[in-house]
Amino acid sequence: MVIFVADFGLSRTKANTFLSSKTAAGTPEWMAPEVILGKPSNEKCDVFSFAVILWELVTLEQPWRQLNPSQVVAAVGFMDQRLEIPSHVNPQVTALIELCWDTDPTRRPSFSHVMKRLRQITADANG
Repeated sequence: MVIFVADFGLSRTKANTFLSSKTAAGTPEWMAPEVILGKPSNEKCDVFSFAVILWELVTLEQPWRQLNPSQVVAAVGFMDQRLEIPSHVNPQVTALIELCWDTDPTRRPSFSHVMKRLRQITADANG
């Protein structure tokens, strides 16, 4: 298997938004709520973050661009807010993103399930 990593020409310079504490470090726009809150993390945190990247790919927007890092922490970590998914996005993709953004990490899918769903979405789109 060969894996390629690419930014699809979407990468942009972002102001310094890196947060660090005794329990978590990273960029809050892509963090799962439990990471923001300093709770234990596992693969399900990465599933949440992957869904933010998937949201970026389907919207071509920067997540939470209208908020500063502290506001993102409050919105995602304490107010349980998620990014708005435009109505033009494929409903299957929307459902997958929302599933990956579940507040309860135990209800988020595994990456193997995410890949299965993405393959099915691609197959459906190709007829």
